[in-house]
Amino acid sequence: MEYQPTPRAKHAIDAAGERAGCADSASVLRILDASSNRAREGIRVVEDYVRFVLDDRHLTGLCKRLRHDLAAVLRRTATEHRLAARETQADVGTAVTTPSEQTRGDLGDVLTANLVRLQESLRSLEEYGKLIDAEMAARLEQLRYRSYTLQRAVEITRSSLGRLEDTCLYVLIDGRSSLDEFRHLAESLVGSPAEAGVHVLQLRDKRLDDRQLLERGRMLRELTHRSRTLFIMNDRADLAALAHADGVHVGQEELSVKDARSIVGPEALIGVSTHSIEQARQAVLDGANYIGIGPTFPSGTKRFEQFPGLELLKSVAAEIRLPAFAIGGITQENLPDVLATGIHRVAVGGAVAGADNPADAAQQMFTELR
Repeated sequence: MEYQPTPRAKHAIDAAGERAGCADSASVLRILDASSNRAREGIRVVEDYVRFVLDDRHLTGLCKRLRHDLAAVLRRTATEHRLAARETQADVGTAVTTPSEQTRGDLGDVLTANLVRLQESLRSLEEYGKLIDAEMAARLEQLRYRSYTLQRAVEITRSSLGRLEDTCLYVLIDGRSSLDEFRHLAESLVGSPAEAGVHVLQLRDKRLDDRQLLERGRMLRELTHRSRTLFIMNDRADLAALAHADGVHVGQEELSVKDARSIVGPEALIGVSTHSIEQARQAVLDGANYIGIGPTFPSGTKRFEQFPGLELLKSVAAEIRLPAFAIGGITQENLPDVLATGIHRVAVGGAVAGADNPADAAQQMFTELR
Protein backbone atom coordinates (compact mmCIF):
# COMPACT_ATOMS: atom_id res chain seq x y z
CA MET A 1 0.00 0.00 0.00
CA GLU A 2 1.38 3.40 -0.99
CA TYR A 3 2.20 5.69 1.89
CA GLN A 4 -0.02 8.76 2.16
CA PRO A 5 1.68 11.61 4.02
CA THR A 6 -0.14 13.08 6.97
CA PRO A 7 -1.02 16.77 6.80
CA ARG A 8 1.89 17.44 9.12
CA ALA A 9 4.32 15.50 6.91
CA LYS A 10 2.98 17.20 3.79
CA HIS A 11 3.50 20.55 5.42
CA ALA A 12 7.04 19.51 6.35
CA ILE A 13 7.74 18.55 2.74
CA ASP A 14 6.43 21.85 1.48
CA ALA A 15 8.52 23.69 4.04
CA ALA A 16 11.68 21.67 3.47
CA GLY A 17 13.36 24.29 1.35
CA GLU A 18 12.72 27.04 3.85
CA ARG A 19 14.08 24.97 6.72
CA ALA A 20 17.13 23.88 4.74
CA GLY A 21 17.88 27.47 3.96
CA CYS A 22 19.09 26.78 0.40
CA ALA A 23 16.84 24.23 -1.24
CA ASP A 24 13.14 24.04 -1.89
CA SER A 25 10.99 20.99 -1.23
CA ALA A 26 11.34 19.74 -4.81
CA SER A 27 15.13 19.77 -4.47
CA VAL A 28 14.98 17.73 -1.28
CA LEU A 29 12.68 15.20 -2.91
CA ARG A 30 14.93 15.07 -5.96
CA ILE A 31 17.89 14.20 -3.75
CA LEU A 32 15.88 11.55 -1.91
CA ASP A 33 14.79 10.05 -5.22
CA ALA A 34 18.32 9.87 -6.63
CA SER A 35 19.81 8.50 -3.40
CA SER A 36 17.07 5.90 -3.01
CA ASN A 37 17.73 4.70 -6.57
CA ARG A 38 21.47 4.39 -5.88
CA ALA A 39 20.88 2.59 -2.58
CA ARG A 40 18.49 0.06 -4.11
CA GLU A 41 20.82 -0.50 -7.05
CA GLY A 42 23.81 -0.96 -4.75
CA ILE A 43 22.16 -3.52 -2.47
CA ARG A 44 20.89 -5.46 -5.48
CA VAL A 45 24.41 -5.75 -6.92
CA VAL A 46 25.72 -6.91 -3.52
CA GLU A 47 22.86 -9.39 -3.23
CA ASP A 48 23.68 -10.81 -6.66
CA TYR A 49 27.31 -11.28 -5.56
CA VAL A 50 26.53 -13.21 -2.36
CA ARG A 51 23.83 -15.20 -4.15
CA PHE A 52 25.61 -16.17 -7.35
CA VAL A 53 29.33 -15.83 -6.51
CA LEU A 54 29.47 -16.86 -2.85
CA ASP A 55 26.34 -19.03 -3.11
CA ASP A 56 25.64 -18.01 0.49
CA ARG A 57 22.01 -18.31 1.53
CA HIS A 58 22.54 -16.65 4.91
CA LEU A 59 24.13 -13.50 3.46
CA THR A 60 21.62 -13.47 0.60
CA GLY A 61 18.84 -13.40 3.17
CA LEU A 62 20.47 -10.51 5.00
CA CYS A 63 20.71 -8.53 1.75
CA LYS A 64 17.12 -9.25 0.85
CA ARG A 65 15.84 -8.15 4.27
CA LEU A 66 17.89 -4.96 4.06
CA ARG A 67 16.51 -4.26 0.59
CA HIS A 68 12.92 -4.83 1.70
CA ASP A 69 13.34 -2.76 4.86
CA LEU A 70 14.77 0.07 2.79
CA ALA A 71 11.76 -0.05 0.49
CA ALA A 72 9.45 0.11 3.52
CA VAL A 73 11.23 3.18 4.89
CA LEU A 74 11.13 4.93 1.52
CA ARG A 75 7.36 4.49 1.40
CA ARG A 76 7.19 7.18 4.05
CA THR A 77 7.53 9.62 1.14
CA ALA A 78 4.96 9.22 -1.64
CA THR A 79 6.38 7.73 -4.83
CA GLU A 80 4.49 10.19 -7.04
CA HIS A 81 6.09 13.10 -5.19
CA ARG A 82 9.59 11.75 -5.74
CA LEU A 83 8.87 10.98 -9.38
CA ALA A 84 7.48 14.45 -9.92
CA ALA A 85 10.72 15.90 -8.59
CA ARG A 86 12.90 13.60 -10.74
CA GLU A 87 14.74 15.24 -13.65
CA THR A 88 17.28 12.87 -15.15
CA GLN A 89 17.58 14.64 -18.50
CA ALA A 90 18.68 17.90 -16.90
CA ASP A 91 20.83 16.31 -14.19
CA VAL A 92 24.32 17.82 -14.44
CA GLY A 93 25.77 14.79 -12.65
CA THR A 94 24.99 12.35 -15.47
CA ALA A 95 27.83 13.81 -17.53
CA VAL A 96 30.38 13.82 -14.71
CA THR A 97 32.39 10.59 -14.57
CA THR A 98 35.85 9.40 -13.57
CA PRO A 99 37.94 6.63 -15.22
CA SER A 100 37.59 4.42 -12.15
CA GLU A 101 33.81 4.36 -12.52
CA GLN A 102 34.12 2.69 -15.92
CA THR A 103 36.46 -0.14 -14.93
CA ARG A 104 36.36 -3.05 -12.50
CA GLY A 105 39.36 -5.33 -12.03
CA ASP A 106 37.46 -8.34 -10.74
CA LEU A 107 34.31 -9.47 -8.97
CA GLY A 108 35.66 -8.20 -5.66
CA ASP A 109 35.95 -4.70 -7.09
CA VAL A 110 32.30 -4.83 -8.14
CA LEU A 111 31.30 -5.93 -4.65
CA THR A 112 33.31 -3.26 -2.84
CA ALA A 113 32.19 -0.43 -5.13
CA ASN A 114 28.55 -1.24 -4.56
CA LEU A 115 28.84 -1.68 -0.81
CA VAL A 116 30.32 1.84 -0.72
CA ARG A 117 27.59 3.13 -3.04
CA LEU A 118 24.95 1.67 -0.74
CA GLN A 119 26.43 3.28 2.37
CA GLU A 120 26.97 6.68 0.78
CA SER A 121 23.40 6.68 -0.50
CA LEU A 122 21.98 5.72 2.88
CA ARG A 123 23.89 8.59 4.46
CA SER A 124 22.52 11.05 1.92
CA LEU A 125 18.99 9.73 2.47
CA GLU A 126 19.41 10.03 6.21
CA GLU A 127 20.75 13.60 6.15
CA TYR A 128 18.24 15.04 3.71
CA GLY A 129 15.46 12.93 5.23
CA LYS A 130 15.93 14.84 8.47
CA LEU A 131 14.39 17.85 6.71
CA ILE A 132 11.04 16.16 6.24
CA ASP A 133 10.71 13.13 8.56
CA ALA A 134 12.82 12.57 11.66
CA GLU A 135 11.56 9.02 12.16
CA MET A 136 12.43 8.11 8.58
CA ALA A 137 15.93 9.51 9.08
CA ALA A 138 16.39 7.49 12.28
CA ARG A 139 15.34 4.29 10.52
CA LEU A 140 17.71 5.04 7.66
CA GLU A 141 20.51 5.46 10.18
CA GLN A 142 19.86 1.94 11.50
CA LEU A 143 19.87 0.57 7.96
CA ARG A 144 23.23 2.23 7.41
CA TYR A 145 24.64 0.54 10.51
CA ARG A 146 23.29 -2.79 9.27
CA SER A 147 25.04 -2.20 5.95
CA TYR A 148 28.35 -1.85 7.81
CA THR A 149 27.83 -5.20 9.51
CA LEU A 150 26.83 -6.74 6.19
CA GLN A 151 29.96 -5.37 4.54
CA ARG A 152 32.21 -6.89 7.18
CA ALA A 153 30.48 -10.28 6.96
CA VAL A 154 30.62 -10.38 3.16
CA GLU A 155 34.20 -9.15 2.85
CA ILE A 156 35.51 -11.45 5.60
CA THR A 157 33.70 -14.43 4.07
CA ARG A 158 35.24 -13.60 0.70
CA SER A 159 38.77 -13.09 2.04
CA SER A 160 38.61 -16.12 4.36
CA LEU A 161 37.57 -18.37 1.48
CA GLY A 162 40.68 -17.15 -0.32
CA ARG A 163 43.01 -17.60 2.66
CA LEU A 164 41.66 -21.04 3.51
CA GLU A 165 40.86 -22.17 -0.03
CA ASP A 166 42.80 -25.44 0.09
CA THR A 167 42.53 -25.97 3.83
CA CYS A 168 40.61 -29.11 4.69
CA LEU A 169 42.51 -31.00 7.44
CA TYR A 170 42.77 -29.28 10.82
CA VAL A 171 44.47 -31.20 13.63
CA LEU A 172 44.27 -30.44 17.35
CA ILE A 173 47.31 -31.39 19.42
CA ASP A 174 48.18 -31.04 23.09
CA GLY A 175 51.54 -30.06 24.56
CA ARG A 176 52.58 -33.62 25.32
CA SER A 177 54.51 -34.61 28.44
CA SER A 178 57.78 -33.02 27.32
CA LEU A 179 59.04 -30.42 24.89
CA ASP A 180 60.95 -33.05 22.90
CA GLU A 181 57.88 -35.24 22.56
CA PHE A 182 55.87 -32.21 21.42
CA ARG A 183 58.48 -31.28 18.83
CA HIS A 184 58.53 -34.82 17.46
CA LEU A 185 54.73 -34.85 17.04
CA ALA A 186 54.58 -31.40 15.49
CA GLU A 187 57.44 -32.09 13.07
CA SER A 188 55.73 -35.23 11.83
CA LEU A 189 52.57 -33.26 10.99
CA VAL A 190 54.00 -30.02 9.65
CA GLY A 191 56.09 -31.43 6.83
CA SER A 192 58.79 -29.56 4.91
CA PRO A 193 58.38 -26.42 2.77
CA ALA A 194 58.40 -28.64 -0.32
CA GLU A 195 56.12 -31.31 1.13
CA ALA A 196 52.70 -30.34 2.46
CA GLY A 197 51.80 -31.33 5.98
CA VAL A 198 48.41 -30.92 7.63
CA HIS A 199 46.78 -27.62 6.80
CA VAL A 200 46.20 -26.36 10.35
CA LEU A 201 47.63 -27.30 13.74
CA GLN A 202 45.82 -26.06 16.81
CA LEU A 203 47.64 -26.11 20.14
CA ARG A 204 45.08 -26.97 22.82
CA ASP A 205 46.14 -27.98 26.32
CA LYS A 206 44.33 -27.26 29.58
CA ARG A 207 47.00 -28.93 31.74
CA LEU A 208 50.09 -26.86 31.02
CA ASP A 209 50.80 -23.61 32.81
CA ASP A 210 51.09 -20.39 30.78
CA ARG A 211 54.88 -20.50 30.47
CA GLN A 212 54.87 -24.07 29.22
CA LEU A 213 52.05 -23.38 26.80
CA LEU A 214 53.79 -20.31 25.42
CA GLU A 215 57.03 -22.27 25.06
CA ARG A 216 55.25 -24.87 22.95
CA GLY A 217 53.50 -22.15 20.99
CA ARG A 218 56.78 -20.49 20.09
CA MET A 219 58.22 -23.83 19.08
CA LEU A 220 55.22 -24.53 16.88
CA ARG A 221 55.58 -21.10 15.32
CA GLU A 222 59.21 -21.89 14.52
CA LEU A 223 58.26 -25.21 12.95
CA THR A 224 55.40 -23.81 10.85
CA HIS A 225 57.09 -20.54 9.87
CA ARG A 226 58.32 -21.70 6.47
CA SER A 227 55.69 -24.37 5.86
CA ARG A 228 52.17 -24.27 4.50
CA THR A 229 50.73 -25.29 7.87
CA LEU A 230 48.84 -22.66 9.85
CA PHE A 231 49.33 -22.42 13.61
CA ILE A 232 46.23 -21.66 15.71
CA MET A 233 46.23 -21.23 19.47
CA ASN A 234 43.15 -22.48 21.27
CA ASP A 235 41.29 -20.07 23.54
CA ARG A 236 44.26 -17.92 24.59
CA ALA A 237 44.36 -14.80 22.43
CA ASP A 238 47.10 -13.35 24.63
CA LEU A 239 49.40 -16.32 24.09
CA ALA A 240 48.51 -16.41 20.39
CA ALA A 241 49.75 -12.83 20.09
CA LEU A 242 52.93 -13.52 22.05
CA ALA A 243 53.71 -16.64 20.01
CA HIS A 244 52.88 -14.84 16.73
CA ALA A 245 50.36 -17.53 15.86
CA ASP A 246 48.35 -17.31 12.65
CA GLY A 247 45.23 -17.04 14.74
CA VAL A 248 43.18 -18.07 17.74
CA HIS A 249 40.15 -20.29 18.21
CA VAL A 250 37.48 -19.42 20.77
CA GLY A 251 34.42 -21.20 22.10
CA GLN A 252 30.99 -19.92 23.03
CA GLU A 253 32.10 -19.33 26.63
CA GLU A 254 35.48 -17.80 25.84
CA LEU A 255 36.41 -14.37 24.50
CA SER A 256 34.13 -12.83 21.91
CA VAL A 257 35.42 -12.31 18.38
CA LYS A 258 35.53 -8.58 19.10
CA ASP A 259 37.70 -8.98 22.20
CA ALA A 260 39.94 -11.59 20.59
CA ARG A 261 40.42 -9.31 17.57
CA SER A 262 41.55 -6.46 19.84
CA ILE A 263 44.36 -8.71 21.10
CA VAL A 264 45.52 -10.62 18.01
CA GLY A 265 45.03 -7.79 15.50
CA PRO A 266 43.27 -7.44 12.14
CA GLU A 267 45.35 -9.94 10.14
CA ALA A 268 45.02 -12.94 12.44
CA LEU A 269 42.49 -15.68 11.81
CA ILE A 270 39.75 -16.10 14.41
CA GLY A 271 37.77 -19.30 14.59
CA VAL A 272 34.61 -19.87 16.64
CA SER A 273 33.08 -23.11 17.91
CA THR A 274 29.39 -23.31 17.03
CA HIS A 275 26.82 -25.85 18.17
CA SER A 276 23.69 -24.62 16.35
CA ILE A 277 22.78 -22.92 13.10
CA GLU A 278 21.96 -19.75 15.06
CA GLN A 279 25.47 -19.66 16.54
CA ALA A 280 26.95 -20.24 13.10
CA ARG A 281 24.97 -17.33 11.66
CA GLN A 282 26.05 -15.09 14.53
CA ALA A 283 29.70 -16.01 14.07
CA VAL A 284 29.47 -14.78 10.47
CA LEU A 285 28.07 -11.44 11.64
CA ASP A 286 30.65 -11.21 14.44
CA GLY A 287 33.50 -11.32 11.93
CA ALA A 288 34.86 -14.83 12.43
CA ASN A 289 37.18 -16.15 9.70
CA TYR A 290 36.02 -19.72 10.08
CA ILE A 291 33.78 -21.83 12.28
CA GLY A 292 34.02 -25.22 13.93
CA ILE A 293 30.67 -27.05 13.88
CA GLY A 294 29.73 -29.88 16.14
CA PRO A 295 30.20 -32.00 18.06
CA THR A 296 29.39 -34.42 15.29
CA PHE A 297 30.08 -37.68 17.11
CA PRO A 298 31.10 -38.60 20.68
CA SER A 299 34.77 -37.78 21.21
CA GLY A 300 37.47 -39.37 23.30
CA THR A 301 39.10 -35.99 24.03
CA LYS A 302 36.13 -33.85 25.08
CA ARG A 303 32.75 -34.55 26.66
CA PHE A 304 29.48 -33.06 25.48
CA GLU A 305 25.94 -33.44 26.76
CA GLN A 306 24.37 -33.01 23.32
CA PHE A 307 25.47 -33.86 19.80
CA PRO A 308 24.02 -31.73 16.99
CA GLY A 309 25.50 -34.35 14.69
CA LEU A 310 25.23 -34.64 10.96
CA GLU A 311 22.02 -32.60 10.74
CA LEU A 312 23.83 -29.46 11.86
CA LEU A 313 26.53 -30.08 9.27
CA LYS A 314 23.84 -30.32 6.58
CA SER A 315 22.24 -27.06 7.74
CA VAL A 316 25.53 -25.18 7.70
CA ALA A 317 26.54 -26.62 4.31
CA ALA A 318 23.22 -25.49 2.83
CA GLU A 319 23.35 -21.96 4.19
CA ILE A 320 26.83 -20.67 5.05
CA ARG A 321 29.94 -20.31 2.91
CA LEU A 322 32.33 -19.08 5.59
CA PRO A 323 34.95 -21.87 5.92
CA ALA A 324 33.45 -24.47 8.26
CA PHE A 325 35.18 -27.44 9.87
CA ALA A 326 33.22 -30.39 11.19
CA ILE A 327 34.56 -31.43 14.59
CA GLY A 328 33.92 -34.01 17.28
CA GLY A 329 34.73 -37.71 17.11
CA ILE A 330 35.56 -37.74 13.40
CA THR A 331 37.57 -40.77 12.29
CA GLN A 332 38.66 -42.41 9.07
CA GLU A 333 35.64 -44.71 9.35
CA ASN A 334 32.92 -42.08 9.73
CA LEU A 335 34.53 -39.46 7.49
CA PRO A 336 32.39 -40.48 4.46
CA ASP A 337 29.26 -39.69 6.47
CA VAL A 338 30.63 -36.23 7.21
CA LEU A 339 31.51 -35.55 3.58
CA ALA A 340 28.04 -36.63 2.50
CA THR A 341 26.58 -33.62 4.36
CA GLY A 342 28.33 -31.18 2.05
CA ILE A 343 31.00 -30.20 4.58
CA HIS A 344 34.47 -30.89 3.18
CA ARG A 345 36.69 -29.60 5.98
CA VAL A 346 37.29 -31.49 9.22
CA ALA A 347 39.03 -30.87 12.52
CA VAL A 348 40.31 -33.96 14.31
CA GLY A 349 42.24 -34.71 17.46
CA GLY A 350 42.70 -38.29 18.52
CA ALA A 351 42.15 -39.72 15.02
CA VAL A 352 45.51 -38.23 14.02
CA ALA A 353 47.41 -37.04 17.09
CA GLY A 354 46.48 -40.21 19.03
CA ALA A 355 47.39 -42.61 16.25
CA ASP A 356 50.48 -44.85 16.42
CA ASN A 357 51.78 -43.01 13.35
CA PRO A 358 50.18 -39.53 13.22
CA ALA A 359 51.70 -38.66 9.84
CA ASP A 360 50.28 -41.81 8.21
CA ALA A 361 46.89 -41.20 9.83
CA ALA A 362 46.88 -37.66 8.43
CA GLN A 363 47.74 -38.91 4.95
CA GLN A 364 44.88 -41.40 5.07
CA MET A 365 42.54 -38.53 5.96
CA PHE A 366 43.95 -36.50 3.05
CA THR A 367 43.12 -39.33 0.67
CA GLU A 368 39.42 -39.09 1.58
CA LEU A 369 39.29 -35.29 1.67
CA ARG A 370 40.92 -34.58 -1.70
